[in-house]
Amino acid sequence: MDAAPAPAPRQSGNAANPSCVITCAFYDGAGKRHDILLDNISDCLEREDGFVWIGLYEPAESVLVKVQEEFGLHDLAIEDAAKAHQRPKVESYGNSLFVVVNTAQLVSDRIRYGETHAFLGPRFLVTVRHGASLSYTPVRARLEREPALLAMGPSFALYAVLDFVVDNYLPIMDEFRDTLETLEKDIFSENYRRQTVVKLYELKRELNKMRLVVAPLQDVLSHIRRNPGGVMIPDEVGLYLRDVLDHAARINDAIDTLREMLGTALSVNLSLVTLAQGETVKRLGAWAALLAAPTLITSWYGMNFTHMPELAGGYAYPLLAGGVVVVCLVLYRLFKRARWL
Repeated sequence: MDAAPAPAPRQSGNAANPSCVITCAFYDGAGKRHDILLDNISDCLEREDGFVWIGLYEPAESVLVKVQEEFGLHDLAIEDAAKAHQRPKVESYGNSLFVVVNTAQLVSDRIRYGETHAFLGPRFLVTVRHGASLSYTPVRARLEREPALLAMGPSFALYAVLDFVVDNYLPIMDEFRDTLETLEKDIFSENYRRQTVVKLYELKRELNKMRLVVAPLQDVLSHIRRNPGGVMIPDEVGLYLRDVLDHAARINDAIDTLREMLGTALSVNLSLVTLAQGETVKRLGAWAALLAAPTLITSWYGMNFTHMPELAGGYAYPLLAGGVVVVCLVLYRLFKRARWL
């Protein structure tokens, strides 16, 4: 029997769908896109080829309930997708996989984190975004230009989403690396600035947060690549997922390296400040000694004894002044040689 005809494309996109539905499309066996309504999902799933891809952003509960009814998703997975604030994980519910990953965006020199929840089935992919998360429209556009890739099914679309998420970590890491290089120049400058230490601490704090995002992602990708869902992750898609896992591992290594460098930078900064304080104390001590010598000599003549033979001499005062100068010069030369001045 011939397959049912594909739903007619809608020129205005998914305007009749709720605003939280960013995209709702059916991709036929040739990789051609057909925009559909949520109510038409059941008709598309009856076809023998193609799959449905739905993209949601902070959806209303009624929309999630509708999606759950159409695809037969598990209650626990829908509850997690509605509440968000989930740790990165992958869980299997019968004939579907539920994947949670964290997304990141650099906004005004601060990292904003979000989440993407993905439901993967043999004939569908549902992505639910929360918080700071870039739209996956560029991902769909890239795949639509290569129908042969879409022919691999929804698992390849999931790979493309995960690859997009991981690739978005790279600009953040580059920004961190550039910031650290700038701070290193400030650390070795002559003048101590408190703001440098504050920036070092803030950078390390952001790296620690990002590590909590990237490190669990490696376990999620490894679990998916091991094909927990059987036919849902074909071997050819597993090869692509391995590449994403490699990128995630490299980013995690880069985070660890930057964290170590930041720890070293903080230690070096503290050491330099301590050395600078020591140099200041030495200079103060040297100048105090230079002032102490003439003070000691002149105080000797402030005792007001009746008989001080040298007071009667005609050259007593010039000789005393010259002696004070000589003592100060000798002390200055000694401190200069010792690099206290």
